[in-house]
Amino acid sequence: MTTLPSFDDHTDVANADRGFVGTTSQSEIKDAAGRVVWDLGWYAFLDADCPPTANPSLWRQSALNAKHGLFEVTEGIYQVRGFDLSNVTFIEGERGVIVVDPLLSVEPAEAALALYRAHRGERPVVAVIYTHSHADHFGGVRGVVPDDANVPIIAPSGFLEHAVAENVYAGTAMNRRAIYMYGAELAKGPDGQIGAGLGQTTSTGTISLIEPTLSITGTGQEEVIDGVRLVFQLTPGTEAPAEMNFHLPERRALCMAENATHTLHNVLTLRGALVRDPRVWARYLTEAIELFAADSDVLFASHHWPTWGTAELTAFLSQQRDLYAYLHDQTLRLLNQGYTGPEIAERIQLPPALERAWHARGYYGSVSHNVKAIYQRYMGWFDGNPAHLWELPPEESAKKHVEYMGGAPSILPKAKQALESGELRWAAQVLNYVVFADPGHTEARDLLARVYDRLGHGAENGTWRNFYLQGAAELRGHKAPASIDTTSPDVAGALTLEQLFDSLAIRVDGPRAWDTRLVIDWVFTDLDQTVRLSLANGVLTQSTGKDAGPADLTLTLTKPQLLGVIATGNLDGVQAEGDPAIVTTLVGLLDEPVRDFDIVTP
Repeated sequence: MTTLPSFDDHTDVANADRGFVGTTSQSEIKDAAGRVVWDLGWYAFLDADCPPTANPSLWRQSALNAKHGLFEVTEGIYQVRGFDLSNVTFIEGERGVIVVDPLLSVEPAEAALALYRAHRGERPVVAVIYTHSHADHFGGVRGVVPDDANVPIIAPSGFLEHAVAENVYAGTAMNRRAIYMYGAELAKGPDGQIGAGLGQTTSTGTISLIEPTLSITGTGQEEVIDGVRLVFQLTPGTEAPAEMNFHLPERRALCMAENATHTLHNVLTLRGALVRDPRVWARYLTEAIELFAADSDVLFASHHWPTWGTAELTAFLSQQRDLYAYLHDQTLRLLNQGYTGPEIAERIQLPPALERAWHARGYYGSVSHNVKAIYQRYMGWFDGNPAHLWELPPEESAKKHVEYMGGAPSILPKAKQALESGELRWAAQVLNYVVFADPGHTEARDLLARVYDRLGHGAENGTWRNFYLQGAAELRGHKAPASIDTTSPDVAGALTLEQLFDSLAIRVDGPRAWDTRLVIDWVFTDLDQTVRLSLANGVLTQSTGKDAGPADLTLTLTKPQLLGVIATGNLDGVQAEGDPAIVTTLVGLLDEPVRDFDIVTP
């Protein structure tokens, strides 16, 4: 039986309000075209008591996340919270300010800096720190760094590779699912989107990137920026592939990036990503305690509110550590007893001390989907049952299920009865069969949408709620536009040649390209580098081309020109030796990603 923490414990409420300096009277944040990308008034309804259409625990978390404005963390350290999914932190130095994690998009970052300066003066930005490689921690950088500025950009080793790869290789599919995960296109309100647990939702402004100029390559590395001493801890493979915490010894302040927040985080995010390693995550939290906790009076992070007090932040970090370690170890224990991921997810319950800790609740990650992710990390998708080795695809399987169950007229009354009796998980499963067997079945779609509404309204996890409600909206014909696009010109420009050509390779329509063979040499004058692309058997291969015979076409160009060729297939300004039509052939074999593919229907 799950035990909730006490709603009489108001520590988080006090901490979320502590240090409040002020906020802006300008509710809407707009882009250059006048489109609203964030509105500080979206979540004013959370000031009321929790309605029946929301989980009280999630309502509480969302109300805390919705608090917006400039807050003092400790002397010389400020945060703007509630302007995006993440926080931006301002660390004051001798003459200017260091900006940490400048939000997801440019416009909210500009507004946050303006709010900071309105209260703290026109301090110049003297450096930027990216704590890790997720877009909500670097995308707004051009909102705080002028185009003509030359300031150090500090990031963990491997940052650029992971930041651009995650947003390009599977970026289209991730962005589509992110619409479901964050609910950015859902109406905000008591029966709609109320938050995502980690923050409220994602802003929809302009995503930018400035490449790092200083890499943190090891734990214990120290840097002095504008008179501020920073001591770094590298934590690769935790919440992000490239991530780091840092300590400010003179201010006795510890930044935990996104490795310790006021929620159980994701081992596998529902938008899609590589499975994270909770064992390593827990060990780095232990290391942070040993390195920094005793010398810290306040802990702050890139989401949520700070924790004050040496004993309090040590307990917080210890419980966060135990959270990931427990899920890891218990999943492995049960896995080795023969249980599968879904079976383990039904069996695992957190220890009472963790269940009673507000910051360990599953607002963003959940015990259920994290346990399945840990199983996946070690065992993969297959549970060992041969019946699951070669199952029918969803649409064909659904048609067979519906046929065997007597058809939709037989299923719908039973599904209604399941809905009325609260068997929501089963109702969702059988109605999903009907919809996939006949996506035009209006009654089945409506009934499944009602089931998703109920599941969403009861969910403690913000991302589960958003998935259910977005699914319900699309079943009712309200398909969300693709408003999130992390493949911005800055991100594309930061790709290496290898990554750029990889992005072409994953777009080749293999069957159409089976019988096409071509070889193109790309000679880059600005990089002093030559790449040979060879197409055969539907595979686009990169090599140096040494001792491999002549190419069908040789192109001499710069990397910016390559971006133009990829975008348009046009060779204007590019020196070509051979048949230029070969480029047209290659481009003609590339698929365009589908940004709004169906999810709740086949």
